[in-house]
Amino acid sequence: MALCDYAIRLTVRPHEVNESDLDTLRQAGFSDEQITIAVQVIGYFNYINRVADGLGVDLEEDMTVPVEQWLERKANFH
Repeated sequence: MALCDYAIRLTVRPHEVNESDLDTLRQAGFSDEQITIAVQVIGYFNYINRVADGLGVDLEEDMTVPVEQWLERKANFH
């Protein structure tokens, strides 16, 4: 769950990510190597989505959800 929370924070509010976020992941049992890999995967998906958006690529309807709905589902997951 800590990694999912981190992925959401890095995606939605990257300017707010700080050392305490990394400490939370470490406390959850993630090594620095695992965190590095996770950041690369999260960053890649954010990048490729922005490329697709920037080029006007139409995604399949069931692949996209409004950000508000996504955040609401995440909030209700806890």
